[in-house]
This record gives sequence, structure tokens and C-alpha cells, in this order.
Amino acid sequence: MLAMASQIDIYEEMSALSARMVDAARANDWENLIQLEKSVVALRRLLTLDDDNSRLTPGEVEMKRSLIQRILDDDAEIRRHTEPWMEQVRQFLGGNARRKQVESAYGAST
Repeated sequence: MLAMASQIDIYEEMSALSARMVDAARANDWENLIQLEKSVVALRRLLTLDDDNSRLTPGEVEMKRSLIQRILDDDAEIRRHTEPWMEQVRQFLGGNARRKQVESAYGAST
């Protein structure tokens, strides 16, 4: 089981990582963003072992709520930067798929 402080420590680390993820997304540093996300996922798994608020003080519950809100705000900012890039990738891949379908149907023009 996680100690009360450890649960808050994990949320604080997740918040710090999410802030770094925002920086990576703004810089279009997709590799770093992916590595940071993997670190967040590992921490999230730790929280699933014991995320019981009943042992937290009211101050710790408020701190946890604040950290979660900050993480969610960072997530929205990350999405603001990644979604246009993902749309470009979808269009590129979709265009490739259509091109292959046409080539398959009518024969490649080589």
C-alpha cells in the first residue's frame, strides 16, 4: 500500500512530467513526449494499487484535486499541439491508402 505522502508525491511527479510534456509538444519533440508519457503511465499504474482518499487529510485531498486539475489542463494544452499533427498524419495515411486502392484497381503506372 502507498503511504499518504507517497500518493501525493506520485501526483506531484505526474504533474511535473505533464508540464514537461507540454514543453515537448510545443517544441514538436514527439520522441521526448512519448518517453514522458510512458513515465506518466508507470506512475498511473502505481496509483491503481492504492488511490484511497479516506486516509488523506482534507488538505491532502485538496492538493490532490489541484494536481489532477493541473494535469488535465496540461493534457488539454498537449492535445492543442498534437491534434493538428495527428490530423496531418491521418490525411497522409488516408491519401496513401486511397492511392494504393486506385493503383490496385487500375494498375500502377510505372
